Formats: sequence, structure tokens, C-alpha cells
Amino acid sequence: MFEEIIMKPIFNALLLLYSLIPGGDFGIAVILFTIIIRMLLYPLVKGQLHQGRLMRKLQPELVKIKKAAKGNRQVEAMQQMELYKRYGVKPLRSMGTIVIQLPVMIGLYQVIMIITLQRDQVARYIYEPLRNIDAIKSIIDNPANFNHTMLGFIDITKSAVSSSGVVPALVLLAVVSAITQYIISKQVAPTSKNTKRVRDIMKETAAGKEADPNEMSAAMMRNMMNFMPVMMFFIMMGLPGALALYYTVSNLVAVAQQHYILRKDIDELDEIASEVKPAARVHKKSSRVASAKEARITRIKAKE
Repeated sequence: MFEEIIMKPIFNALLLLYSLIPGGDFGIAVILFTIIIRMLLYPLVKGQLHQGRLMRKLQPELVKIKKAAKGNRQVEAMQQMELYKRYGVKPLRSMGTIVIQLPVMIGLYQVIMIITLQRDQVARYIYEPLRNIDAIKSIIDNPANFNHTMLGFIDITKSAVSSSGVVPALVLLAVVSAITQYIISKQVAPTSKNTKRVRDIMKETAAGKEADPNEMSAAMMRNMMNFMPVMMFFIMMGLPGALALYYTVSNLVAVAQQHYILRKDIDELDEIASEVKPAARVHKKSSRVASAKEARITRIKAKE
């Protein structure tokens, strides 16, 4: 199922792009493929960034709801859902790009393994209409004709560090992937003057002070923002160069997309934020409904 839905379309798309490049260049084909994927993801990226910034705009109201609920989780949840519904917030929407990108990465890895280790199996995976394209027919007839390099000298079927040595160009690619990962995180990170660390917040909690969810969230995001680039650097060092190339180009396009969307989106979000009505007190109806439910539960337990 995965092979038919994900892997084969990626395989054929890459070979089609490869066949359109004069002289054939697998690296350029991967770059073009990545740009196309990122362009197709643009609506999801826009929705994800919009939701993220809107959530941050609503944080003060969420804090007020929490205080007004005075520990009543049911009332707090109801009021949060009402606020989200009023301003069109869908928290799970941010998962869209991850859900799509992960299968693409796995499918691309399988394609690279076929091109690296099973190049004689190209005919098995290629769609019938593409078989007669000269560049693809040449690979089917003689697998050694496939150009698995980028710009004619960077073998992107190898990893940056392997038993055959170090490939400086792929190490540079891993560095760029780490830097762009940090920039992406920085672009969407909330601006806050609070610089408390997770360790400090945990100490305060242990001392009896109630932890502020916003402070904890900001601290964890800062930690993740610093940790992710380092982790991605080492991951890219061990992956085939084509995957590192895909991830790096994807990050570069994402940086440009996010910069454009966030700059364009800011006026709309400021307008939405100005419309947010203060949640000075919990809605009376919601409070009464929750209290009535709690009273019924208490009576049932008493009878038991």
C-alpha cells in the first residue's frame, strides 16, 4: 500500500524531473522535487502559521479563563472551546505539514535505496508511460548510465561520513540544515521577555508556587529551539546526501514562505486580536451547567 501510494509516485516524479534536466542530474532533480512539494504545502503552512500566531494572541484570554474558573476544569475547558470556536482556532491543524512531510521523507529514502542498491529494478517501479522517455529508457537498458551526482561531482547517494571517508559538501549541507532549522524555529517562536528556564520553574513549583503554563511553554520552546538544530545536524550527517539535500532545500523554502506569510498575516492577526473580548468572568450559564453536573455526580456517589 505504502509503495503504491507514496513510494512509486515519488520515484516516478524524480525520474521524470531527472529526464527533463539536460545531461541528467539527480541532485537538481531532488531540488526541483523539493520546491514543488513545498509549493503544494503552502496552503497548509499558511493555515498552520495563522493558527499558531492566533493561539498566541489568545493566550491572555486563556489565562483569564483559567483564573476565573478557579480550578473547575470542566468550566475552563468549555470556555476555552467557546473561545477557539469564536475565532476559528483548530489546534490540530498544525499537524498537517508533519503528517504529509514524514511519509515523503520515508518514501524518498526508499527511492534512494533503490537507486543506490537496486538500480537494475528501475523497470519494476517506473510507470508505463515514462518507459519510452530516452533518459529513463537508457537507465532501464543500462543502470550504470544513471547520474547519481549533483553538479557532476557530489555523490548524493552517500552520507557525509562513511567508511569511504568524509564528503565536505555533504557536511556543509548538514550545517546549513541545522542553521535553517534554527531560523525556522526562531521565526515562529513567541517574543517574550521572560527568560526563566525549565529548571527554575520546576524549583518554584517544588517550593509550592503554581507553575504558569505560559512560562513553562516558553521555556520548553526555547530548549527545543536550541536542541533541534544540533540533533538535525547529526541526523543529516548519517543520512544519504539526497535526503539531506531534500531537508535543507525544504528548510530554505520554508524560511522564505514563513517570512512572507508572517509579514502578510500580521495585520489580519492584529485585527483579530483587537476583537478579542476580555474573559473577566466565566460565563454564568456554563458555570451553572457544570455545577449542576457536579451536584448530580455527588448525589449518585452518596447513594452508592
